[in-house]
Amino acid sequence: MLFVKICGITRREDAISAADLGARALGFNFYKGSKRYIDPERAAGIIEQLPGHILRVGLFVNSPEEEIDRINSELDLDLIQFHGNETANFCKKWGDKVIRAFRVGNENQLDEIKQYDFARMIIIDSSIHGQFGGTGELSDWELAVKAKRYGIPLLLAGGLTAENVGEAIRRVRPFGVDVAGGVEKSFGIKDKEKIRAFMHSVRGV
Repeated sequence: MLFVKICGITRREDAISAADLGARALGFNFYKGSKRYIDPERAAGIIEQLPGHILRVGLFVNSPEEEIDRINSELDLDLIQFHGNETANFCKKWGDKVIRAFRVGNENQLDEIKQYDFARMIIIDSSIHGQFGGTGELSDWELAVKAKRYGIPLLLAGGLTAENVGEAIRRVRPFGVDVAGGVEKSFGIKDKEKIRAFMHSVRGV
């Protein structure tokens, strides 16, 4: 099945539901400006109860290197997602643990992707001025298709729901999809039935 990452996990029960329903990776948001922020200590308590096959992703936005290293070490993260204005040279310190998110609004912005040939994956997200993802707005699927030319596994994000993810997958043919708001009751609180419906739609493609 397609790679599915569910981001913005803040509760143990949501993490377990997502894992049971087939998610491959869970994202924990350590950006304090986010409505889905989770304290690293609380995240550690959730992570230690996850099945071993679930990839643990820490999301950071313009965080100091020391903070990233500390959380990465304490939580034994599998992947580190950068969703801010971090440079390629900065991200490269974490090598193939990196997921680099791009908030793409026009084709000229795609050129930056080629600097991230070391990354495990890239994310193509919607571009809303002043916001670092999690907007619920659809990304530009045509730009996502063009971003595949760099040969880095691509996760499609931005406003995905059970109702539109099937069409998104058919149009873009990504390596995987990344969802937060599309499976929530409210910010950071997931809805098990929405997760179930989302996974059903992914499997149906």
